[in-house]
Amino acid sequence: MATLASSALTLSEWATRLDPGGKPAAVIELLGQTNEMLTDMLWMQCNDGAGHKTTIRTGLPAATWRLLNYGVQKSKSTTAQVRDATGMLEAYSDIDKALADLNGNTAEFRMGEDMAFIEAMNQGMQGTVVYGSTAASPERFTGLGPRFSAISGANNGVNIVDAGGSSSTNTSIWLVGWGQNTVHGLFPKGSKAGLQVRDLGEVPLYDANNNVFQGYRTHFKWDCGLTVRDWRFVVRIANINVTSGAVTTSNLINTLIAAVNKLPFVSAAGNNPPPGGTRPGQVNTAFYCNRTVRAALDIQAMAKTNNFLTLETRDSKPYVAFRGIPIRICDQILNNEARVV
Repeated sequence: MATLASSALTLSEWATRLDPGGKPAAVIELLGQTNEMLTDMLWMQCNDGAGHKTTIRTGLPAATWRLLNYGVQKSKSTTAQVRDATGMLEAYSDIDKALADLNGNTAEFRMGEDMAFIEAMNQGMQGTVVYGSTAASPERFTGLGPRFSAISGANNGVNIVDAGGSSSTNTSIWLVGWGQNTVHGLFPKGSKAGLQVRDLGEVPLYDANNNVFQGYRTHFKWDCGLTVRDWRFVVRIANINVTSGAVTTSNLINTLIAAVNKLPFVSAAGNNPPPGGTRPGQVNTAFYCNRTVRAALDIQAMAKTNNFLTLETRDSKPYVAFRGIPIRICDQILNNEARVV
């Protein structure tokens, strides 16, 4: 994947810049174990406090074929502003001090409990990136699903590939081109990117009868959002039929081909500018699917039935790629999606 020379950074890069020796870097490593989309996402500060405004062009000016002695009609383009909001994801971990101190290694015991909260934060964040809806849950932010939820009647419906599933046992593959001018995560202006973990130390805790005892408390906080500044860099392969834990859609490769060709400026390698051309800022491109779909693609890659689907290696770890674009696992993508029409 390409390295971005911009102010849009991954969570790991933000962590090394903001707190090189602190806890966030370790937290980010844990997050990367389950939902790979979170490690790929680029992050930028909001340009409007806790929200982010994007100006998009909605119409082009008209050009005039001119005759001699005749003038050119005046024209201008049209634009519109879109504002994306952020949400606050928080949790507290409370542990009885006497229980934590029993084994003689209080820090290790607390970390074991805190990891459960870290996983919950991880899943909550990733689930919202895919399915979050401010219409249903105003305290969250809008994810990819509600933005790409209709094939007909929506401008971005052209970037939804219909895999043919007709019931409610469907799943999706997402193709995303991360970049500072395309798609990226948000955090409020003046705050820090990523999951923040703060040890509040020893505090009074209360049982169900309001009786006090001493305990340890950890605070988890993740202020975050998502902006799709250029919807052309997101493609949803929807209506992939899944029954009995297996993909029954037979034309997965054809849908991947269709998805790649909907992205602007995509070369055979997936992340390089086309010959003789440049991109509007570097873009990191990846497919995201759950383990059910990934297993089906792995089988096809091992069978070597398609030249576009290959087994690659990164950081000494094997992964499947399509036309050089990595296919990454995202466990929060469900197998019970309704049909997208």
